[in-house]
Amino acid sequence: MGSDSETEKSAQKQKKAIALAPIAKPLAGKKLSKRTFKLVRRAAEHKCLKRGVKEVVKSIRRGGKGICIIAGNISPIDVITHVPILCEESEIPYIYVPSKEDLATAGNTKRPTCCVLVLTKPPKGEIPKEEQEKLKADYDQVVTDIAELTSSMF
Repeated sequence: MGSDSETEKSAQKQKKAIALAPIAKPLAGKKLSKRTFKLVRRAAEHKCLKRGVKEVVKSIRRGGKGICIIAGNISPIDVITHVPILCEESEIPYIYVPSKEDLATAGNTKRPTCCVLVLTKPPKGEIPKEEQEKLKADYDQVVTDIAELTSSMF
């Protein structure tokens, strides 16, 4: 009986890999995904996060700066195809992560999330200096990793 659950788990892992969109490039590896989810978690705690396509697009058009994290297993893909173009025009780094469910979990949301925008500073109020330094350090690390990944692609 134990082998059935193992078979189901391996099938789910294969399903995740198969369901990735063809435009999901640059795709974060395991290490970068883990760092990115950690950044999203911290940003969600300090209210420096925009969730969902509508909020992200509105924030980018209004001049918000940060990192855009997009889920790679979105269906239909037409929902998010315009987001990377907006990010490139606004010079906002973006990265794809394999799972929308993991992205939602990191962002403290029960509902799967297509994309999030991690802002450099909170839209309202201030956060403590120590916490801001931690968030900035994580942010800078992820930005440099994304820059390395995108430079190796082209």
